[in-house]
Amino acid sequence: MPNQNEPMPVYLFLGFLEGGKTKFIQQTLGDGRFNNGDRTLLLICEEGIEEYDETNFKRDNIFPRVIEDKEDFTPRNIQRLADECRAQRVMIEYNGMWTMQELFDAMPDEWMIYQVMSFADASTFLNFNNNMRSLVVDKLNNCELVVFNRFDKKTMDKMEFHKIVRGISRRTEIAYEYTDGTAEYDDIEDPLPFDVNADHIVVDDRDFALWYRDITEEQEKYDGKKVSFKVMAAGNPNFPKGVIGIGRQIMTCCVEDITFCWLVGLYPKPIDLKKPKWVNVTADIKVQRHKLYKGKGPVLVVESLEETEPPAQPVATFY
Repeated sequence: MPNQNEPMPVYLFLGFLEGGKTKFIQQTLGDGRFNNGDRTLLLICEEGIEEYDETNFKRDNIFPRVIEDKEDFTPRNIQRLADECRAQRVMIEYNGMWTMQELFDAMPDEWMIYQVMSFADASTFLNFNNNMRSLVVDKLNNCELVVFNRFDKKTMDKMEFHKIVRGISRRTEIAYEYTDGTAEYDDIEDPLPFDVNADHIVVDDRDFALWYRDITEEQEKYDGKKVSFKVMAAGNPNFPKGVIGIGRQIMTCCVEDITFCWLVGLYPKPIDLKKPKWVNVTADIKVQRHKLYKGKGPVLVVESLEETEPPAQPVATFY
């Protein structure tokens, strides 16, 4: 088992049924560079057509356990399984119909996710995205790499898949496994719709969601820059004096997930924020520690703030 002071490493594999998770996990366990003898709990949360062939990897250090009912996926139960096999690490083939929040709620406190990969059958992915968009967003928003397998070069357009992923996450890498047996990483350039290299960045109304995601993912590159945009200024009785929330409502996939996404703003002047107000703001960005972030984050030092009318589309989207 891991040292008492060390977290339990968790390798997470996401995707819908028949998306290719089982095949990849089996190949990984058959690779001596990964399967180095560490005692590994393999939690299988859904069983598809393809089954594990345990003859392809060492059976004495791999412990497959099936959890098909979500009610059984609890901290107590999965910790018990890890203890029984004296696991040193955990691999989870997660059920595509379960949400990531349900996974986070079920993980014991001492477990830590080391890697997240998602797998999708390219021939069915677009239908899944159209019919179960919230679940697609839920998975892609959390993974480091998405692999589109069974990709037909002749009939499928990489840009269509690329746009879906980039509309959800700019940090997720994309790979394509083609039907002819070859594979490659996505190399489509995806420039931001504003000049991130400018000292003064002007964010159009339609681009706020992209800007907000980018600054929260790569905040250091904005440190010391100036930004101007139309946003909502909001107050909160728990905010320290001179602090306001600066942001907008963002819809990622559907109306149900609209969330007010905001950053800390420093504005020492009196302002009535019993209700949020639409304002034009110019501010200097400083990446620093702030107690509302419980760590470092982008703090907007407001230079100018003027009340204004709402934009034509008040809820920001990723296009």
